[in-house]
Amino acid sequence: DWKRDVVGFVRAIEQALIDALSEFGITAGRVEKCTGVWVDGAKIAAIGVHIGRWITSHGFALNHSTDLRFFQYIVPCGLTKPVTSMEALGVRASREDVEAAIIRGFARVFEFDIMEPVQAEEKLA
Repeated sequence: DWKRDVVGFVRAIEQALIDALSEFGITAGRVEKCTGVWVDGAKIAAIGVHIGRWITSHGFALNHSTDLRFFQYIVPCGLTKPVTSMEALGVRASREDVEAAIIRGFARVFEFDIMEPVQAEEKLA
C-alpha cells in the first residue's frame, strides 16, 4: 500500500540509493527524463521495476566495483551516456558496508524499522 504511485516508487528507490551513496561522500542525483542514479552525468545505478496488481518486483544495479570495460559492448537502458562506479570515483568500500548503507537508505525512504537478522542457529532454538 506504499502510496500506489509508480513514478513515486521509482523515485523513492532512487532516493534510497542517493542517500546510501552520500554515506560514502558521493554526491549523486537524478538526470531529467532518465531513470536511475547519476554522478556528474554518469550513471552509477540502474533501476528496473515491474508492477502487476500493485505487487512489485523490482531491482537495481549499483555499480560498486564493477568492471566498466564491459559497458563498451552494451548500451545500458538504451542510453548512450557514460557509466561510473563507486570504485571509479575513488571510493573503496566493502560490499557489506555498501549493503548496510543501502538498507539504511531504504529504511529511511520507505519508513520502516530495521530489524536485526536472525541467525540460523537462533531459528532452531
